[in-house]
Amino acid sequence: MARSGFMKTGWISLITAAMITVTGCGSTGDQAGTTMTTDQSAQATPSKAPSKTETRVVTDGFGEVKIPKNPKRISALYREDYLVALGVKPIVQYYNPMWGKQDYLKLEVPLFDVTGSIEALLVSEPDLIIGTGEVDAAQYELYSKVAPTFRLPDDVLADSRKTLTLIADLLGISGKAEQVLADYDARIADVKAKLNAAIGDEKLVVLRMNVVDKSINIFGIHNTFVGQILYEDLGLKAPGFAKAMTEGNIVLAKEVIPELDADHIILLPSNGTWEEEGNAKALKEMKADPLWKTVPAFKNGHVYPVERSYWQTGGITANGLKMDDLLRLLAS
Repeated sequence: MARSGFMKTGWISLITAAMITVTGCGSTGDQAGTTMTTDQSAQATPSKAPSKTETRVVTDGFGEVKIPKNPKRISALYREDYLVALGVKPIVQYYNPMWGKQDYLKLEVPLFDVTGSIEALLVSEPDLIIGTGEVDAAQYELYSKVAPTFRLPDDVLADSRKTLTLIADLLGISGKAEQVLADYDARIADVKAKLNAAIGDEKLVVLRMNVVDKSINIFGIHNTFVGQILYEDLGLKAPGFAKAMTEGNIVLAKEVIPELDADHIILLPSNGTWEEEGNAKALKEMKADPLWKTVPAFKNGHVYPVERSYWQTGGITANGLKMDDLLRLLAS
């Protein structure tokens, strides 16, 4: 039997008392697929007479769920990028006090603190909640009490095109996704040609400075946020160490730094901006470090501090901004 969103009034006291903790951008959980059927279902509200809403049944890793055929009030926590790309305004935006939000989207909607009470999501009255890798069974059950909830499968989350296509299908606007992807692929082809002319086979890697302990993470070719757009789509070359990595990102051991044969380095902070005093000081110290001066990118002044929020996500909108950065930094 397909599940639908529970009537909200019977669950308000239970839901608002519940606290959830979601730690940003993971990709764990059950694999899932989708199957679609169409039916009619009466959905009642406490203050109105029952009305009929077209629904369909979809299947994710937690089972079947009945969703509106054309939902209008959408929550897609930490995947708001795809809604923006599709021309859909989300009703809330993901926010974590330890990390912030995806500032580059410039959304003017209420923030949903994923470490706090679910009440902020409840009062937004979503028609559909789209969850991601960090949504476990308990959280999924909690969200499902607010509205029909669909958890995106891990294999889809690893691919920006698949993610956009599936979200558009859930919203009943698949044709829009086709146009967005056609424009996206045309832009990639143009940027790829310009970057190839500018830097050829020179190697590029993305590093993140962790502002708490000044350790450095290196992003490998399998990293969800940069692997597909940089190394698959744009055909950029990765240093040997990043190419050999099986993990998405790891802390870079100091003894490996002299072996990092990167000609260009994209560098982002784990929090805040490079203009902040602590981050600016750490960056200055890094550039003065004799160990880092052994890396070709540091020797030749090819280290590029960038804004973190769109480099730490793999959405369509974010990837467009990454391409803007790459053209400005490498091909201008």
